[in-house]
Amino acid sequence: MNGHPGAGAETVGQHMVTRVARARPEETAAEVLARLAREQPGSVELICVAAADGPLAGVLPIEKLFTLPGATRMRDAMDPLFPRVTPDTDQEHAAPMALEAAVDALPVVDRDGRLLGLMPSQALLQVLRQEHVEDLHRLAGIQRGIAQARSAIEDSPLRSARHRLPWLLVGLAGAMVATAAMAGFESTLQANVAISFFVPGLVYIADAIGTQSEAIAVRGLSLTRSRIGSLLAGELRAGMLIGATLGLISFPATLVAFGDVRLAGAVATAIFFAGSVAATIGLLFPWVLARFRVDPAYGSGPVATVIQDILSLLVYFMVLRAFGI
Repeated sequence: MNGHPGAGAETVGQHMVTRVARARPEETAAEVLARLAREQPGSVELICVAAADGPLAGVLPIEKLFTLPGATRMRDAMDPLFPRVTPDTDQEHAAPMALEAAVDALPVVDRDGRLLGLMPSQALLQVLRQEHVEDLHRLAGIQRGIAQARSAIEDSPLRSARHRLPWLLVGLAGAMVATAAMAGFESTLQANVAISFFVPGLVYIADAIGTQSEAIAVRGLSLTRSRIGSLLAGELRAGMLIGATLGLISFPATLVAFGDVRLAGAVATAIFFAGSVAATIGLLFPWVLARFRVDPAYGSGPVATVIQDILSLLVYFMVLRAFGI
């Protein structure tokens, strides 16, 4: 039920409204409606049911209150399992909780379960919008606010180059490794020149799958409470499914074009493995950079791309040898 925010986290307590609609379990629907008309609480989205000084017993949405017969007791109409949060719950966890439960607001309780207030729908929408904007910024490599983002794009050419060059040098080193990998299979390429025709396409497919995985993962990271291990396992399965589909599509096309069943099988198999690896890297590498507080705007693209390229080439040539080509 509770989140565990780290240092500097934005919590539910920052959005809590304390003047909320309350009711006692023995009160009837008619009595609650009459009392609310007199008291006019600040928020009436949820009717929070609790005995005097007791823990929150249940919750009733205001729209349901209007449909009840006047003699209905709150204890009979309330939802005792309605989701709830504490003031120190991370807002990033509270908003997805409300979405998953299909509720408009969340009651806020202390550690003993006593009602403190409400996180209203307006706050939940604000949090969802803020987290969505942060996701887009993270995807673009913006992690330290609008001023820093504007500074990054308005930097002098010298400063901009100084920030970018180290990562691009890593990419250049990776490109040299990829070239060396190609040179290591020179005899294979000379024996069958058709092999080289598929290198650009294979590298592109791997890069495209990796880029898709990165975009999808970054957009969803703030809305999930799953561990990175389960996310990686899911992305690996998705990559395998995508790779298998693309491989099956490429097999007959390659066979018709070149009339070589072994080459067609090798290309299809390489696409399968390259797609699986690229999908995993697309999720893992930006996550690793973020964990080490490194701005992914500079490092994620060059390094992740060259890693995917090298692995795709190695997989391709290893598969070719396995197929006896």
